[in-house]
Amino acid sequence: MLYKRYKVVSFSMKTMVVALAGMLLIACPSCQKQNSDILPEKALVYQTAQNTGDLLSRKDTLMFVDQQVDQNKYILIDPKVTYQTFEGFGGAFTESAASNFYRMSAEKQKRILSAYFDPNLGNGYTICRVHMNSCDFSTGNWACDTVNGDVELKHFSIEHDKKQVIPFIKKAKSLIGSNFKLFISPWSPPAWMKTNNTMLNGGKLKPEYREAWAKYFCRFIKEYQNEGLPIWGLTVQNEPAAVQKWESCIYSAEEERDFIRDFLGPQLHKEGLGDKKLMIWDHNRDLLYERAKVVLDDPEAARYVWGVAFHWYVGDFFDNVQKVHDAYPDKKLFFTEGCQEGGPHFGEWNVGERYAHSIVNDLNRWTVGWVDWNLILDSIGGYNHTNNLCSAPIHVFPGQDSICFNNSYYYIGQFSRFIRPGAKRILTSSTSDDLEVTAFINTDNKIAVVVVNRTEKEIHYYLKLNRRSAKTKARPHSIVTFVI
Repeated sequence: MLYKRYKVVSFSMKTMVVALAGMLLIACPSCQKQNSDILPEKALVYQTAQNTGDLLSRKDTLMFVDQQVDQNKYILIDPKVTYQTFEGFGGAFTESAASNFYRMSAEKQKRILSAYFDPNLGNGYTICRVHMNSCDFSTGNWACDTVNGDVELKHFSIEHDKKQVIPFIKKAKSLIGSNFKLFISPWSPPAWMKTNNTMLNGGKLKPEYREAWAKYFCRFIKEYQNEGLPIWGLTVQNEPAAVQKWESCIYSAEEERDFIRDFLGPQLHKEGLGDKKLMIWDHNRDLLYERAKVVLDDPEAARYVWGVAFHWYVGDFFDNVQKVHDAYPDKKLFFTEGCQEGGPHFGEWNVGERYAHSIVNDLNRWTVGWVDWNLILDSIGGYNHTNNLCSAPIHVFPGQDSICFNNSYYYIGQFSRFIRPGAKRILTSSTSDDLEVTAFINTDNKIAVVVVNRTEKEIHYYLKLNRRSAKTKARPHSIVTFVI
């Protein structure tokens, strides 16, 4: 951060001690929240805006000045008030993404890796998801153990993942470095563990296989860790309230609670994996509070649960995210999946705005991590073995060895490049309903303020930080990040 400097005008020993103490107060990050005299000088400006050519583009530096702002449009930033610590942004290493990645030339592979995972040149992803067993974005339907009744998992293998998924993750990990975090999510247990005898079309986990399924999680985690890929966390079940034509498995809230309390939680601890971040629900915000309540009101189940995971597919319901935090402030909130459904959506500006709207509002309600869905899809929005085609920030055209960056890539980057792991959310207040805003202070003490304008209007406003302000504007359909 850039602050106004003050001159020492007396050379007495007493004055020098006082001056040095003041300088230390300004420099010490732990003291800054209490120092109301910190004054910003300038902000670096990065913008993505429709009909401008600006895509994460560096703009003119914004200067702060001493002035009172009487205008009725401004954004107030108060670093003295802090909220959650942020874990990171990321995406999903689906088998489809890995397959698309390896269909590209070595040069284009390097570009994709840099675009997503390079902390200096790209979006700086650090926390990512991988499916345990197949999902809809797989090349087919498969599991790590398909032998009926193999409760001892003698035939368990991750050889399928070793072909492309694990090598892809390792390449990303080499760029991410020490901030690398990976979590796992199952779409379905193997068919032999389920009531409908298939991994597709819903069905439930048979009660007699709950212990074996808990051991399956632990085995998968250990096999990945043997490959040099430490697992940071896990979700119990992807979308446990949806019967899908692809891989799916239904849990009631009570069934999820009991599985965690009596099987999965104890098994993780028994096998030395109690440090893994266990997340529940992993479905939409509409039922977020209701589902969390059933599990977290049970002390024996809740002690195993690190957080509550959620998606965006049936509406905003942002207040439900806040309600979970208010009721269970010791549990984390984590966005684990979102994408634009129904194909690639090339050139549609509202896709990026959907991301920004969700990210701002989720972060402002105590969310500690935000993970996109597929990292890479092809020209039709696949591969998907059930034709559930979707959009991704990056699409590839293997026959032409070319890459398309959708505007969602740049919209996510306006957050992920500047809000880094370990950052703390700080208070922001906007006098305009048309401007959505969030702000974080990073561990290097730089403040990142992200402002989204999804309207057709150009909006003039001021940024206010303590006794200084800076006049600026939000172009129609734009997102701007200020680094102070």
